[in-house]
Amino acid sequence: MPPLRSGIVLAGGGATRFGSDKLAATVDGVPLVRRAVDALSAVADGVIVVLAPGAVRDDLPAGVTVTHDLQRGEGPLAGLHTGLMAAIRSDLVVVAGGDMPQLQPSVLRLLLDTVDEASVDAVALGDGEGSRPLPIALRTWPAADAVHTLLHAGRRRLRDVLGTLRTAVIDEATWTALDPDRLTLRDIDEPGDLPGYAPGP
Repeated sequence: MPPLRSGIVLAGGGATRFGSDKLAATVDGVPLVRRAVDALSAVADGVIVVLAPGAVRDDLPAGVTVTHDLQRGEGPLAGLHTGLMAAIRSDLVVVAGGDMPQLQPSVLRLLLDTVDEASVDAVALGDGEGSRPLPIALRTWPAADAVHTLLHAGRRRLRDVLGTLRTAVIDEATWTALDPDRLTLRDIDEPGDLPGYAPGP
């Protein structure tokens, strides 16, 4: 039986630099968070969206599992822990930010296939001299254990989990052959980062 694969979209941040509900901003008429969900849906058996405590969204497709962080402002590692707990019956997860509107399913599939086939618990994309913390693929149980330990030690950065787990990095030449424009790594912090954005007069 093939491994069960879930997607996790981290969507609980405050978007302070954007100035409004960043994830509701649209690219080609589709909200950012919906674009991330759609990309993960193309490679996963189900998608989990992690929201801030009490948050409600009406721009998510039917069938998505919504879960909430226990506390506000705890950072992306806590959001990852929430998502992993919701995905605990899955063998593998692929994780991305809700503000990543141009994720390429071929690259996400490569991440999942690599963590499935290699003797590692995490896979990231190479970027220059290092690797990027999102998107990543993880073995669910080892990742959940590692994130739990890191949080109890006061750690809050996504990169910390990659430093703790057995991690493989897919070199740039390999993944950019599937995504020459490196669209998968793009995220949105400010309105000017949106594709096609033009400031008003």
